[in-house]
Amino acid sequence: MSIRTTPPGDAGSRVGRIRVLVVDDSVVVRRLVTDALSHDPAIEVIGSAANGRLALAKVAQLAPDLVTMDVEMPEMNGIEAVRELRRTGHRIPIIMFSTLTERGAEATLDALVAGASDYVTKPSNTGSVQESLAQVAAQLLPKIKALVPRVRPGFAGGLRATQPGAVPLHGAAPRAAGGLRVPDGAHRLPSALRAEPAPHAVRAVILGSSTGGPEALSRFVAGLSAPLPVPVLIVQHMPPVFTRQLAARLDRMGPSTVVECAGDEELAPGHVYVAPGDRHLELRRSGAGVRTILTDSPPVNFCRPSVDVLFRSAVSVLGGDLLAVVLTGMGADGRTGCEGVVAAGGTVVVQDEATSVVWGMPGAVAAAGLAHRVLPIADVPHTVEALVRGSLAIARTTTSAGGGRP
Repeated sequence: MSIRTTPPGDAGSRVGRIRVLVVDDSVVVRRLVTDALSHDPAIEVIGSAANGRLALAKVAQLAPDLVTMDVEMPEMNGIEAVRELRRTGHRIPIIMFSTLTERGAEATLDALVAGASDYVTKPSNTGSVQESLAQVAAQLLPKIKALVPRVRPGFAGGLRATQPGAVPLHGAAPRAAGGLRVPDGAHRLPSALRAEPAPHAVRAVILGSSTGGPEALSRFVAGLSAPLPVPVLIVQHMPPVFTRQLAARLDRMGPSTVVECAGDEELAPGHVYVAPGDRHLELRRSGAGVRTILTDSPPVNFCRPSVDVLFRSAVSVLGGDLLAVVLTGMGADGRTGCEGVVAAGGTVVVQDEATSVVWGMPGAVAAAGLAHRVLPIADVPHTVEALVRGSLAIARTTTSAGGGRP
């Protein structure tokens, strides 16, 4: 099978299509990815490369909208290629193609830190080529379309213009002259933020993230000046093995103790609990304390773990004594959960569009009028610290008065 390539100047064939460069040292994998993407009329595979060094030349030659990148390749591996592309100013989205192994998870997280936008896992335990094609398409297509939103001439909707495919890893994304970038779900912001809730105690911070989340979580954890006096629970959309590696990395980055949740832990201040891949994280009362529960109930919003599941469970146990944080991610997981947090009297903070890789999850919360604050990722850690520490005085006053939330 030959891969069709389109010259950069052939504008007629490029209109409205997302142009993808496939990079992998395996001919079989290149063919698999190409075939999986070619069935979608919105996407065109414009070329391929067998290693990172050739990929750099192809990016300069073909100017793709997005690159899929294998991790382990000869001459120059995927991580080195990502670093070089970012060093030379290329901000096109890059999706890593990884394996579901400890080594693959570690390398993928290295690539995300280096500047990759997202990742998918290579097909495993499939009985046929068609199953492999379906698995690759199901993972790649939604991520490609979220990372490279279509430009719609004349679309206003109150959205800011941003550079298509920008990857704002370490600051605000650059703005582009020309078309409007339509974020995931084309969210329309309300005219104003939600009014701050009545002062309340914060007994836990609950946090959800997806695409771009590992980098955002790194900045959140590293940005804390000291362990929080309350537990933090995190749902990051990731498969098993990856979440364990993520928790281990985050544990080395800041003052908090970060662990992958094992289930039935009693929540402790200063600890951060990361939901394991393919398990929902929930809470239950245990005497005067709160313990974790891991369940295998069906996916919610096509996700397990799900942000909504954690948030709803936290509300059922802790009421409104919660600070909910929604960071960068594709889709709308967390919106329904934030409805419960707001109804119970809790506080909701979301990451802003400019510093999100995909403004899907936080945008959905903001568009629904549920966000009390919309902040760049750099401001999230100290805002969370201020809200949590400010709530301690409220909790002490309530306790001394003999009151308290049910």
